[in-house]
Amino acid sequence: MVGVDTRSPAGRTAARIPHRYAFWMVGIAFLVLMASASAPSPLYPVYQQAWGFSALTLTVVFAVYAVALLSTLLTVGSLSDHIGRKPILIASLLLLAVSLVLFIVADSVPMLIAARVVQGVAAGAATGAMSAAVIDLQPNASTGPLLNSVAPSLGLAGGALGAGLLVQLAPAPEILVFVLLIVAALTLAVALLFVPETSAMRGFDSRRHLAATLLPRMSIPKSVRAPFFLIAPALFATWSLGGFHLSLGPSIIGTVFGVDNHIVGGLEIFALFATGAVAAAVVRNRFPRAVMMTGATVLAAGVALTLVSVQIESIAMYFVGAVIAGSGWGATFLGSMRTLGALVPAAERGGVFATTFVISYLAFSVPAVVAGLAVHRLGLSTTVELYGGFVITLALISVLGFSVAQRRDR
Repeated sequence: MVGVDTRSPAGRTAARIPHRYAFWMVGIAFLVLMASASAPSPLYPVYQQAWGFSALTLTVVFAVYAVALLSTLLTVGSLSDHIGRKPILIASLLLLAVSLVLFIVADSVPMLIAARVVQGVAAGAATGAMSAAVIDLQPNASTGPLLNSVAPSLGLAGGALGAGLLVQLAPAPEILVFVLLIVAALTLAVALLFVPETSAMRGFDSRRHLAATLLPRMSIPKSVRAPFFLIAPALFATWSLGGFHLSLGPSIIGTVFGVDNHIVGGLEIFALFATGAVAAAVVRNRFPRAVMMTGATVLAAGVALTLVSVQIESIAMYFVGAVIAGSGWGATFLGSMRTLGALVPAAERGGVFATTFVISYLAFSVPAVVAGLAVHRLGLSTTVELYGGFVITLALISVLGFSVAQRRDR
């Protein structure tokens, strides 16, 4: 019942709303966080036309977000295990609001980069804590991993499509998009004051312990290392694909297919990520390893179809390929998160999920920057072919690895 006074593991007053409502509140915050990451994508061509920067600069603007996010994940990703989930989440949402203000006042590439850096820091601080809080608050064993898998894809889809609609149809989209996100972020920051604190809040034994906690590190317990290293190539494949679509997708729509409509650019990103969310929901109760293997195979098939569509300049086939690849994206990520969520002890979830997203966001950024460089030397179509081949190879490496592991287990 609302208003019940319960205690956190550290003995503080914590819960003011029931866990089941807190679970969805954290999930909504996760959606807003991810929507803010993709919302600038449909605006990039607008900024590019206004300020006259190149495709390489465009990928750099995109990538600095992921670099800032990674740096933050590596340093404060496990901090919520020590000081609590709530302080990290609330501070992150407030910092996200600051970044969105910077987007509104941006009038040059350096300002745009600054906004993306602050946004990346906010997302990096929140990601591990949000993923861990979702698992802590989950009403059953399957709902938490499902939300952790669906929130990134659905948030990215909604942010891109919503921003695309506003860019095409609404006045002053460079302001309106971010004002709406600011309102959402601040509202959720206040709402999270009333959720239960679920972290064991181990604190710090000494200043040396605090300093050691904040040193850049990746935390994978021995018990989950084997499945983690089998999962990693598929994770890299999924997020590499997402980063490519978010950074260069609108350019592909305009250059390869000759479509100069911002709604279509946003709709293409929506198709990729929304189908990922749907696929995750459909396969949520199936065996995680089988889900991941099937998802990686489907992702590879969808990317292959996308490559064919670029060659024959068929935008309809391109969208079909995005839908198929997105389905694989969602299934693969869900299988990965369910496997890890079941194996990792609660006291280590913040660090492990932070590490998982370090891998994911490396894939989200580095290949996209390389693609931006390649476009200048090789052209857009050739870059798409090479990038797609890279993604297909990684996905199939995980499938092969799990196949070998299954034979050993028999």
